[in-house]
Amino acid sequence: MPTNEEIIRSLYAVAEASSKDTAKFVSMFSEGGYFYDVPSGMKFYGKEIGDTVDAYASAFPDMHRELYRFYVTGDVVVVELALQGTHEGDLHLAAGSIAPTGKTMDAPCCDVFHLKDGKVTSFHCYNAASVILQQLGVLGNLSAALKH
Repeated sequence: MPTNEEIIRSLYAVAEASSKDTAKFVSMFSEGGYFYDVPSGMKFYGKEIGDTVDAYASAFPDMHRELYRFYVTGDVVVVELALQGTHEGDLHLAAGSIAPTGKTMDAPCCDVFHLKDGKVTSFHCYNAASVILQQLGVLGNLSAALKH
């Protein structure tokens, strides 16, 4: 049986734009497991978990997660990483969508996973949304950048 770190590394691998497998990503969560996008306050369950992978791959066709450090304690895995990509598609947010800017992002992120019996029970993503918006050039006038 793979270690918890290996499971999470596999989860990231199937979320990469170059090897995206949304169904596999979703299958790595337990029944009742969820993805929590902390900055937006939104939680996703079941097939909706895959929507987050698809949304980022659509907005950033070259989406990559640069994994820096793993911290593993029992069934908890914490990962320091960066979200990297070029904004070439609509970025869908809770408040609306941002049209492609053509700019790149390299934003810090920290993810916290809880696992049980080899499945993810919770995934809390602490991405630096303000850094992403700043790098895309829309932070100063976010309301004008949003398409409703």
